[in-house]
Amino acid sequence: MSSPLSHERIFAVVRRIPLGRVATYGQIARLVGRPRAARQIGYAMHRCPPGLPWHRVINAQGRISLPPDSTSALTQRRRLIEEGVVFIAGRVDLTRYGWDDGDGPV
Repeated sequence: MSSPLSHERIFAVVRRIPLGRVATYGQIARLVGRPRAARQIGYAMHRCPPGLPWHRVINAQGRISLPPDSTSALTQRRRLIEEGVVFIAGRVDLTRYGWDDGDGPV
């Protein structure tokens, strides 16, 4: 059985996502050494400390995972657009805006 996944390890990776780029939950899971823990990354994102660029984390389809009309989803979309990220039909092109963490494809 694997050890619990530290939120601080997750948050440290999220802090590295550059302005105008996005990462997926699965990508972050892989970077913290738990490639099958994408759902746990999502849970941790609900407990983000102030100043963490949580809005740069999206799902593997390039979509915001929050309910579309929620205040948080609208805030996430607005922040990404302010950083220059373009949405087409509700999706972000991961080949264009995905963060190249140096550890393989987004």
